[in-house]
Amino acid sequence: MTTISSYGPPGGLTDLGEFGRKAWDVFVSDNIDAAIQGPDPGEVLHDAPRSQFYNLTKTDTAADARTATVSWTAFPRILKISSPSDAQRWKKAEASRKAQDEYCEWSVTRRDGKITKAAFTCESPEYWDVLAKTSPETVLSLYRRHISPDVQESDLFVNGAYDRANKWNSTTTNGAMHLIQKNNTLAAEIELAAAGTIRRVIDGTELTAEQELIKCSAYGQAERNSDPHIGASVNALARQKASISLADPVGLYFDGLSTEGWATPDGSDPQSYWTYERGEADHRVRAVYEVPADKNFTVGDITINGRPIQFGAQIADFITIKLIAVACRFGQSATEPQTACKQEAATELARPEEAFVASAFSAYGYLGTAPGRALRPTRNA
Repeated sequence: MTTISSYGPPGGLTDLGEFGRKAWDVFVSDNIDAAIQGPDPGEVLHDAPRSQFYNLTKTDTAADARTATVSWTAFPRILKISSPSDAQRWKKAEASRKAQDEYCEWSVTRRDGKITKAAFTCESPEYWDVLAKTSPETVLSLYRRHISPDVQESDLFVNGAYDRANKWNSTTTNGAMHLIQKNNTLAAEIELAAAGTIRRVIDGTELTAEQELIKCSAYGQAERNSDPHIGASVNALARQKASISLADPVGLYFDGLSTEGWATPDGSDPQSYWTYERGEADHRVRAVYEVPADKNFTVGDITINGRPIQFGAQIADFITIKLIAVACRFGQSATEPQTACKQEAATELARPEEAFVASAFSAYGYLGTAPGRALRPTRNA
């Protein structure tokens, strides 16, 4: 039976310095503790506390622990069910990053009208907030490496503050460094997972189906691929009377790309053009689909079920995103199910963008300095 000493950066990324890693640990731990506590019972009924959810740094993970991978399709289901044709839904998804709400966002590069590269990301914006506050020079370096050598510091920082939706990370054509859609946050993932641990017994019957659970618990948007599936998958563990958390490192990751039905002009394996650029094995956070320059064709010449790739959205149809949960102490939870549904309209899953700053940074005695400069310690951390 063990606890971990701290939460690690998503994907096992090594961008953060010592203080950045400490700030990240505080951010994740703080959000998990808030999710365990749940909303104030005086304001929201039947949604707290979430006593089957636990913090890996504060509560032991027992010897019977096992992990559970929860995955879903990256293409926005809301667009799929509301569009009369594939072409229309692909165009909608490619029109704005605001439409890409399944914890995966992308941007495409074209030459002579054909796609030459499609870049996909599932990196949380909160990670980049911490990185920007502790190592702004690293942020600039990463943008230049993955987006464009033309990126300038003034493009990313406004009056010393990092702009998540800067010009290199706000469109479907000019780059995608990390998630920016309002629901695509790590805080949302944590809250949703915690809320999913609440069992619901209504009129003597325990709820088990995805749609009935999300309707009763109101922990997300029922029309998405992700929210109802995450909640129901976690709830299935909760019904086994287990203690549940998100595995370290907490994050959203690529589960994979299926290229079934794909064909290339020269008969080469279409899977070979899918590469991961950031994140360790099993925890990938950035991927690119691109044909090498020495080939005599581009991404736009590859077909999927006989249709040429004209949108990055077509690729997103075949991408899956995942989170990894951990469960232990099976059969031991004494938490009683709620016998009523959450009595409030669905709340915003994500905490305010800067909610973590005070706890994450003041906890180690760090204060801001001049605009555009990294935070520096005021005492030994």
